[in-house]
Amino acid sequence: MEPGDASPVHAAVAAALARHEVRYTAHRRTLVGVLAAAGQPLTIPQLVDAASTVPMSSVYRNLAVLEEAGLVHRMPGTDDFARYELAEELMGHHHHLVCSTCGAVEDVELPPDVERSLERALERVALERGFTLSSHRLDLVGGCTRCAARRPA
Repeated sequence: MEPGDASPVHAAVAAALARHEVRYTAHRRTLVGVLAAAGQPLTIPQLVDAASTVPMSSVYRNLAVLEEAGLVHRMPGTDDFARYELAEELMGHHHHLVCSTCGAVEDVELPPDVERSLERALERVALERGFTLSSHRLDLVGGCTRCAARRPA
């Protein structure tokens, strides 16, 4: 999806912001478009590069607004940078591969049967502890292929 694309994601974001009595400005629309097109969580520097028409200070302010409205999720990184992605309600359920060396984050979807088994196991754990499970996030932490290629044999 291109940043200016008219899409169901933009319509959903516009409706959600309207419920919060917040305008869907051109800068917010650009950021949502960049995040939707990225296919992975992005750092602030990556967002600034991709949304070059949006000043850095505006990127920070607008991400805070989108996060408060529940439209953007902030992921703490294993490096010095948090990463941002559109909320699961907008982009669908997925998990992450997180490189503990360089901090890269990649979205990954599990096969439906694995996801169902994982959900059942998590529901069991929650039930045993008297916890009401509403959703889950799973980050697989390890080494990406780029970092593995740089390690001495």
